[in-house]
Amino acid sequence: MSTITDITSPSAFHDHISSLTPTTTVIISFHTPWAAPCAQMSLILQTLASSYPPQTPPTISFLSLDAEAVPDISETYDVTAVPFLVIQRDGKVLEKVSGSDAAKVRAAVERHAGKGGNTGKVGLPPALEVTRREEDEKEDHKATTETNGEEGGGGGLGKYAPGADDPKTAPEMSSTEGQKEELETRLRELVKAAPVMLFMKGTPSAPQCGFSRTIVGMLREQGVRYGFFNILADDEVRSGMKTFSDWPTFPQLYAGGEFVGGLDIVKEELENNPDFFADYVAAPKGKGGMAAPEDQKQPATAST
Repeated sequence: MSTITDITSPSAFHDHISSLTPTTTVIISFHTPWAAPCAQMSLILQTLASSYPPQTPPTISFLSLDAEAVPDISETYDVTAVPFLVIQRDGKVLEKVSGSDAAKVRAAVERHAGKGGNTGKVGLPPALEVTRREEDEKEDHKATTETNGEEGGGGGLGKYAPGADDPKTAPEMSSTEGQKEELETRLRELVKAAPVMLFMKGTPSAPQCGFSRTIVGMLREQGVRYGFFNILADDEVRSGMKTFSDWPTFPQLYAGGEFVGGLDIVKEELENNPDFFADYVAAPKGKGGMAAPEDQKQPATAST
């Protein structure tokens, strides 16, 4: 079975890619150690990799990269959130998948690399194939020739009208409410993805607005290591965070899962208390940047 190769440096990445044939499909997984969904993605990829037998030369290669350890490569592939999957062949990106949805990941891999073995045996559900029963087809045919429960009506179901005592065909429910709850759950997880989370336009290395650039500079100056989310890459999160935070603009900063504010509020907090970020400092002044959680202190009052 195929395995996943851990890549720890740009040189290791380029060496590995150059060793592959132009026909090899490369599955590149970007992760960070502090993002919980990345653990789920790791299991999904291990399961998928195990379903492809090793070949010489390889027809498929699975790579795992810490997005923060190789920032230049992350920028090359426009990684704005993790987990993030890139599928490429002969240096050309074929598809990108953001998130850890097993069905989407599997479908993307199989779309470009073909199907492996039966991954259902090791934890990833196989695709379902449905065959209609003969009895079901007969029942469907019978239903089309009945009128309000009586055969031979001549009009089929076209003349059927529900009576006052007939039960409703489905419960009344709002799909919008379900979508809102799902989004709110996702946002609650995102704001706690790292002890300090910045929701910004662009990335720390390539901010897309002056306010985001300014707050990145402030965090760096304070020696704060932080997680970030590029709201320009996800309209749902961009819109949802305005309501979730009750704050209409970006950037937005969270610390310990609690909303701090936008740029002006962060400036004000630092003016009133120069040690405002003391619990989150993990680097010398002027050396802050994207979170490296093994070096980052957890605040004593962090939300759970």
